[in-house]
Amino acid sequence: MFVSVVLDPGGVDTAQSLASVLAHYGFRKVQRACWESADIGVMQLSQLKREIDRVTNYYDTVRMYQYPMQGMFSITELRRKKWRRCLLKADDAENEAGANMSKENS
Repeated sequence: MFVSVVLDPGGVDTAQSLASVLAHYGFRKVQRACWESADIGVMQLSQLKREIDRVTNYYDTVRMYQYPMQGMFSITELRRKKWRRCLLKADDAENEAGANMSKENS
């Protein structure tokens, strides 16, 4: 699955720890606070979240954008030491309209 991780660390030590953890799991830095991996598995992702939880504190924020996650787009956020997840699924009517538009443009 594809995973993008955006970091907003509360301090330099946390930033270095997070960078080390992400590099260990095969992520590459694509922007100043954004890391990406296109080939991380579900079990590795679960372990990564535990590692991130271990090295962060109350003042750090981490957002993960995952696709596919149960066939949907997932946004997972660690804020104030609590994980929250939002799963987004495209509306079928919009998908059909998008498919029809792409056929018309061909």
